[in-house]
Amino acid sequence: MRRRFRVLAIDDQPDVLRMLEVILGSEGFEVVTAQDALSGLRMAYQMHPDVVLLDVVMPDVDGFEVCRRLREMTDVPIIFVTARGTIEDVVRGFSLGADDYVVKPFDRSELVSRLFACLRRASEREDRQQEVLFPAASVMLDCGRHELVIGHRTVYLTPKEFEVLRLLIQHAGRVLSPDAILTRVWGPERIGEPDLVKQYIYRLRRKIEPDPKSPRYIRTVRGSGYYFEAEDLL
Repeated sequence: MRRRFRVLAIDDQPDVLRMLEVILGSEGFEVVTAQDALSGLRMAYQMHPDVVLLDVVMPDVDGFEVCRRLREMTDVPIIFVTARGTIEDVVRGFSLGADDYVVKPFDRSELVSRLFACLRRASEREDRQQEVLFPAASVMLDCGRHELVIGHRTVYLTPKEFEVLRLLIQHAGRVLSPDAILTRVWGPERIGEPDLVKQYIYRLRRKIEPDPKSPRYIRTVRGSGYYFEAEDLL
């Protein structure tokens, strides 16, 4: 029996949501809906859907901002389903981390095909990324679950926290500037925002350091950047 995937559809138009419920329900999906961005974000955090369908134009927060916030905490496949179909909108959607972009009005079979393709790619990616080990013998990063294991302790990380930490561990002992971290994790368009990196370093230290005020693993070199100290772990 095929697993029943859960789809979260976020759109401020009730008729669109009803149509998606009918189309996807007939294909075996469980469909949950939200008519505004903030409700959609709350449901995404609580319900852990397998895929999110997202409109751009909404009254409170637009879909681009929703996509950005989702990408801060999850790798769930995101498909924009929207009437906003200019090349600028499509490029912006993909640059924020969307997996696909479907313009309304859409063909039913095309939407379903794209949805299954997103789920298939996500499954293949997760299979490839399970259990990634790094040279520090007692440190393991599980890319599928976004977990860090230090010795016998397991720490859950958001996707961006995970990417920052993985980058630091991959370059253990080497100082990385805030701009280098921004470029690798968020993209070159975020260069010049050192406070964003500082915020994530703070969050990582609170999660993994025995004493965040006196960091053992993630060290700061004032005026230069940050590095991961692996000596104590070897």
